[in-house]
Amino acid sequence: MRAEICRQYYPKQVIGTLTLTDEDSGVEVFKCRTIELPDLNNQRRVSCIPEGHYDVDVHNSPKFGKCFWVKDVLNRSEILIHAANYVGSPNPKTGHADLLGCIGVGSKVGDITGDGIPELLDSKNTLKKLLEIAPNGFVLEITQ
Repeated sequence: MRAEICRQYYPKQVIGTLTLTDEDSGVEVFKCRTIELPDLNNQRRVSCIPEGHYDVDVHNSPKFGKCFWVKDVLNRSEILIHAANYVGSPNPKTGHADLLGCIGVGSKVGDITGDGIPELLDSKNTLKKLLEIAPNGFVLEITQ
């Protein structure tokens, strides 16, 4: 499987669309939305990762459960693709963003909090579907 995240950059976050394609047939098999921290020059825990190509493996995280691990990110470690809703505005339950450099996936973008800053919707179900479709991981290209 091959995936591409096409990003749009905003001051408080990065919103993207992930498209998963079967390498053999070239057919699109899954599409969802992504959310990341803003682009702050690849700084740990406050920035999205750089555009580029990455191998992505299935991973069992002690904190997030079954998710994906984005491998070999320059000057970064433990970058995951997991369920997340809030980045530009704080999660009302925790008081902070759901990401510290990882990539969140969801079915669509909406304003959950009513503050004018988009969040991801249906994140847990979207991650579950992505894990079902790509149980062995994929190769990821991140572009603008």
